[in-house]
Amino acid sequence: MPLKLFDTILKLQGFEIDKARMAFDISDLGDIENQQQAILKYHFTNNHFYNSLVTDKTVSWEELPVLTKQNLQQALHKRLSKGFTTKNIFKGKTSGSSGHPFTYAKDKYAHAMTWAAFHKAYKQHGIDLNTSLQARFYGIPLSGKARYLELVKDFVSYRKRFPIFNMNEEVLQGFVNQFSKHDFEYINGYTSSIVLLAKYCQSKNIVLKSICPTLKISIVTSEMLFPDDRLLLEKWLGIPIINEYGASEVGLIAIQNSNGDFEINQQNLFVEVVNEDNRQVPDGEIGRILVTDLYNKASPMIRYEIGDMGSLETLENGTRVLKQLQGRTSDVALLPSGKVVPGLTFYYVTKAIIKEDLDILEFIVIQKRPAFFEIQYVSKRAMNTVIKKNIQKAMDQYLEPGLSLEFTKLEVLDRSKRGKLKQFMSEV
Repeated sequence: MPLKLFDTILKLQGFEIDKARMAFDISDLGDIENQQQAILKYHFTNNHFYNSLVTDKTVSWEELPVLTKQNLQQALHKRLSKGFTTKNIFKGKTSGSSGHPFTYAKDKYAHAMTWAAFHKAYKQHGIDLNTSLQARFYGIPLSGKARYLELVKDFVSYRKRFPIFNMNEEVLQGFVNQFSKHDFEYINGYTSSIVLLAKYCQSKNIVLKSICPTLKISIVTSEMLFPDDRLLLEKWLGIPIINEYGASEVGLIAIQNSNGDFEINQQNLFVEVVNEDNRQVPDGEIGRILVTDLYNKASPMIRYEIGDMGSLETLENGTRVLKQLQGRTSDVALLPSGKVVPGLTFYYVTKAIIKEDLDILEFIVIQKRPAFFEIQYVSKRAMNTVIKKNIQKAMDQYLEPGLSLEFTKLEVLDRSKRGKLKQFMSEV
C-alpha cells in the first residue's frame, strides 16, 4: 500500500486535502455565526435556486426556510451556484433510504473539508485513513461500472469489503477466517451487520480480537446502536465501539470522541434541532435535526432537514453533543386511539423480550394497518409461544391495548439496495 495513497488520490482529483486539514485543525468554534452569515450571503449572491426560496433577504436565521429532500429532487444543474458546472464539482447520490433520493453537489474545497472531518475524528481513536486497514461491512453493486468503482475506492481507501446481503453461517465463518489472515485495525459499517458478526462469534465462543490482535475499534454507522447491542459488540469483538452519525450529502455530523461524548462536528457544519415552527428548541428537547454545510458554495445546504429526530446538549467546555438520536421523522406510527409514537418504541419493547432467545438473530417491525403489526425475524427456529405472548403483553402495557401481531420467520430480512436495515416501517 503506497504511503498516503488516499490523500494523494484526493489531491490528484483537485481536492486540497492538506489545506482543508490545516484549516480544520485551526478553525475557531466561536466563529460559527460568521461562517453561517458568510455562506448565506454567498448563496444570496450566486445561487438562483436558493434565492427563489427566500423572498425576504433580511429575515433572521430561524426565519429562513427549511430545505427538504423534496426541494432537492430536481435537476442538479438548476441548483448550482454561478461558476459551477457538473464538470468542476464533486457529485454524489444519496442512498434513498428515506424514500427521497437525489443527486447532490459539493465544490472541491467543501468536499476536502468533509474528509478533513473524518481524518480528525478517526485520528483521535488511533486510526489513519491512509494506513489503517479497514474491514468494511457495507453493500456493493453486484455488477457493472458501479461495482468496479466501489472496488477501486476500496483499494484507494485501504479497506477490504465484506458484502452484507447474505450473512448465513457459512458466509460468517468465511468472514471470521479473513480476520485471522489480515491485520485489520478497525471495522466500519452498518450496525445490524456487525451485530450479526458478533452474534456469530458468540455462538462459536470466539472473541474476534483474539484472532486479529491488531484490531483497535469498530465504528458503527447508518443504523441505530442500542445499548444491548453495544454490550454484545464490545464483548465478542473485544474492542471499543464508536458510534458515528452522518449522511453522504453533508458528511460527518457527529461521532463519539475519546471521552465517549457523541460530539457534533462544528468545524464545517452547523447543526440545530427545531420544533414544528422551525424554531430552535432548548438543549435536551427532542426535535427535527437540521444541518448547514458552512463551506459548500457549489450548492446550498442551509437548514437542510436530514430526516432524523434528536436532541443536543452543550457541555461546560462549549462542545455540542448529540444527546439523543431517535430515528427518522417519517418512522412514526399512528395508533387507533390517535396516539402518535416513534417507530423505535415498538423496537425497544419487542427487543427487550426477544433478547431472551439467543436463536433470534434480528427482526423488524412493520405496521400494516393502524392496529395490526407484523414482526419479521430471522432465527434458527420458530419463535416460541411464551415470547409471542410476552411481546403482546408489553405492547398492551407500553403502547395501548388491542394491537394485533403477526410473526413471520424469514431466512433473511429485506434490506435496501445499499444493505441498510430499517428497524421499523409503516405501510399505513
